[in-house]
Amino acid sequence: MIKQTPLIRFLIWRKQNISQRNFILILSFIVGLGGGIIALILKTSVFYLHELLLQDKGFDEYNLLMFIYPFIGITITFFFVKYILRDPVKHNIAAILYAISKRNSLMRAHKIFSSIIGGILTAGFGGSIGLESPIISSGSSIGSNVGRILKLSYKEITLLLSCGAAGAISAIFHTPLAAIVFAIEVLLIDLTRFSLIPLLIASVSGAIVTNVFFQDEILFEFVLKDPYQVQHTIFYILLGILTGLISVYFSKVFFKVENLANKLSDLRRLFLGGAILGVILFLFPPLYGEGYQIIKAIFAEDFSAVMQTNMNLELSNYQWFFYFFFLSLLILKVFATSITITSGGVGGIIAPSLFTGAITGMLFSHSLNLLGLNISESNFALVGMAGVLSGVLHAPLTGIFLIAETTKGYELIVPLMLTSTISFVTVKFFEPNSIFTIQLAKRGELITHHKDKAVLTFMKLKSVIEKDFTTVYIDSNLGDLVKLVSKSNRNIFPVIDEDGILNGIILMDNIREIMFEREMYENTMVSNLMILPPAYIGYKDTMKEVIEKFETTGAWNLPVIDNAKYIGMVSKSKLFSAYRNLLLEISDE
Repeated sequence: MIKQTPLIRFLIWRKQNISQRNFILILSFIVGLGGGIIALILKTSVFYLHELLLQDKGFDEYNLLMFIYPFIGITITFFFVKYILRDPVKHNIAAILYAISKRNSLMRAHKIFSSIIGGILTAGFGGSIGLESPIISSGSSIGSNVGRILKLSYKEITLLLSCGAAGAISAIFHTPLAAIVFAIEVLLIDLTRFSLIPLLIASVSGAIVTNVFFQDEILFEFVLKDPYQVQHTIFYILLGILTGLISVYFSKVFFKVENLANKLSDLRRLFLGGAILGVILFLFPPLYGEGYQIIKAIFAEDFSAVMQTNMNLELSNYQWFFYFFFLSLLILKVFATSITITSGGVGGIIAPSLFTGAITGMLFSHSLNLLGLNISESNFALVGMAGVLSGVLHAPLTGIFLIAETTKGYELIVPLMLTSTISFVTVKFFEPNSIFTIQLAKRGELITHHKDKAVLTFMKLKSVIEKDFTTVYIDSNLGDLVKLVSKSNRNIFPVIDEDGILNGIILMDNIREIMFEREMYENTMVSNLMILPPAYIGYKDTMKEVIEKFETTGAWNLPVIDNAKYIGMVSKSKLFSAYRNLLLEISDE
């Protein structure tokens, strides 16, 4: 008798005493709490590491720490991933989307801790990245692995993965509503009765961690100083266009740097990237780390605190230097971020997007004020953050609710909606996919809220290949073929050679009239009876390509080949049946 493990005994007890829906609700609270604790550990560790490394140290010409620290952090992270972890996986949101669409929402268990370690080392030593991606990656991994261990279905694992992300986002920003919107809008989780309540519970549990444990100086919160002025609405519309263009710039530069870095060896990328990053941070210290303290200074309009340089040039009172400095921060932030990540650091682009947006909104309003207008620069900085975040993530609702909740009210809801929506529309004109999804979309691995496209993404070609079709060798004759027909219940016969190469197919309808003419058995060769199929399905074709071939040819059966070798057949009826079952699985509440 096989001894039951404690896990199996627990699962049996749970089946008998707790309904599946209630079990998911309990797990969503636990996973959300886990995501919140991950956020607490990572944010607090980085905060105190910054304090330790930079305590009582000024940004003067003798201080080379800005140059050295980020390189140290990236180097340690690089060797940790390469030689200790030995798994060069990405700790970003694109990797989560890939897991959802191609790995049945299963994420590697080590991401629970490896994302934390990588994030602390990279950001703690001043890497110019955001901590949100590693925190979300770690929280999602908690949900994914809890679901895997407890033998849940794909749909339930996906939901718990999203709960982990929602709990993390809620804890990072103390924004429970924005966390739910993020899961729906960025992770592309459908909002149904099945998913809404668990996401709410996870988001609230993450916020509880923030309320109980987070220190005020770590929190990303603002109190509005100025009311929304209706007469300034036109300027918020213009800001939407501007932040949209900045978002396009951000995404283009990020991928350009990434593509250039990928052409280098790992060590060259590490040392060259570390050197370039060190120079950038030495010249512009506000690019050091996540940048939230700089955002708070911009919101407080304390520009002198931001304009500290290692050169002691004492030029902060000059208007031309003000614009030079902040435009440099605006332009260089994405370079610093992409170099940090491509050199070997672990981090994301949410904080850099907010940083870029704050500077964009501030510079735009500051310029208008020089023309004699009286515009709140702090309000425009906040709305600019929502605009760039909406454009870069292709997530306008996330941008709106994130900033609305961080300001503890909805005073700016109208300009937030205007700017975020216009920014999103502007970006979509140039690029239909976000910075997270562009590579997945090119490979046909992107899930969407479009049910048809989502089902095609989840479907696997291997699952619909039928291998019970009887093959016939090309050097056979009609007599040999008739013997095979008598034993087969199929009406198509793939013709192959001795190497397994598909030469053609024989249709039952084409040989029916000569099957019983025995005098033709010896002299009628299979090669003379076969025809070419209307199309071939490649073994690596996407399901979208497979559907298109069936629609184009009107065929009911098509052969699958891999380097010309016959693998099997795909029938339209099997395809439709698999499609229907998967659609029911995804849509069922």
